[in-house]
Amino acid sequence: MFLIFGLRTKSERLGLVPMACRVCGQSGSMLLVRDITRFSLFFVPLFRVRTKHVLYCTNPLCGARTDIGAGEARRLLAGAPR
Repeated sequence: MFLIFGLRTKSERLGLVPMACRVCGQSGSMLLVRDITRFSLFFVPLFRVRTKHVLYCTNPLCGARTDIGAGEARRLLAGAPR
């Protein structure tokens, strides 16, 4: 009998947030992304294992990736223009 299981991470773009990059200091838009990792059994996702929020610098020379908490992500989205 075979048991096929694994983890799969999908990224969901939440929007652009106007702020300065924490690495390069460049002011501009940062891309806010939510990464959701799910456990799957026989290629059927069953439950969430982990949820992370990440800010990506849109400066092509930097491209830094910064992990942030869920509360900070909500605060940044609430202040972002639609």
